Amino acid sequence: MDWNECQRKKLIKKVSHDKYLIDSILQSSRDKYYSSNLIKPEKRTLSSIIILLYDSLRELLEAFALNKGYKIYNHECFTCFLNEIVDERNLSEVFDKLRKVRNGLNYYGRSLSHNDFVLIKGDIIFLLRSINKLMVMR
Repeated sequence: MDWNECQRKKLIKKVSHDKYLIDSILQSSRDKYYSSNLIKPEKRTLSSIIILLYDSLRELLEAFALNKGYKIYNHECFTCFLNEIVDERNLSEVFDKLRKVRNGLNYYGRSLSHNDFVLIKGDIIFLLRSINKLMVMR
């Protein structure tokens, strides 16, 4: 999928700037990140931690997109947003990989090894930091 297809399918729309909504979503993102750090990483909690971290990342992306004037209704379109609107191909590829991991955990009952957990958590934290920097710069 690309940005044009997201538009054709009405999975994105232009919106006016809403500082209060953006701030609220950013707070929710921070709260999920905080919550993810309260959970002790053990075999039964690894997926839950990753899902919370991914949700934190997705909400951060939602706030970033809103700040740029877009409401995005589909996780796949966040990949297109990063690639085509923000011009960050590497970040879009990492996000798309994480999106697929999260879908596997949420919808297909996949589990994580501790090594996979560490790598995936590192990727999410990398994206959270990168997106935060982009939001400040742009």
